[in-house]
Amino acid sequence: MIDFTFKPIYNKNPKILILGSFPSVKSREYNFYYSNPQNRFWKMLSLIYKDNLPETIDQKKNLILDHNLALYDAIKMCDIKASSDLSIRNEISTDIDPIIENSNIQKILCNGKKSFDIVTKKMNKKAIQMPSTSSANARYSLKDLVEIWGKELL
Repeated sequence: MIDFTFKPIYNKNPKILILGSFPSVKSREYNFYYSNPQNRFWKMLSLIYKDNLPETIDQKKNLILDHNLALYDAIKMCDIKASSDLSIRNEISTDIDPIIENSNIQKILCNGKKSFDIVTKKMNKKAIQMPSTSSANARYSLKDLVEIWGKELL
């Protein structure tokens, strides 16, 4: 079982909480959210908000905070093979209540099906399932992701 949780990124201002499932191998290696260069999360956000593509961890944190977002993962511990959400078993969810209680969260966006399932079934929270930004999700182009996510973020 892998126990790996990044600290949530938020302040008192976020209106939207974005929840991933569990950090990928690359993200665990670099110790930050969506660190696999093939994942389109940061590219998508920078296009939606018309910001420069963040390169450093501080720039990525600022992108989240500057746009009244919060970022966290739904799973803090699980059995997983490589980075595949489909392989996740025996998951233990994170506690998102402190984020919700200490901010102005109005909606939760789940980056993919696994996160959505955890949030709605294990946490009993209302959430919106968004298409995964993972490169493994070839069904959606970057342009599609910007359009779909943009409708919820703007």
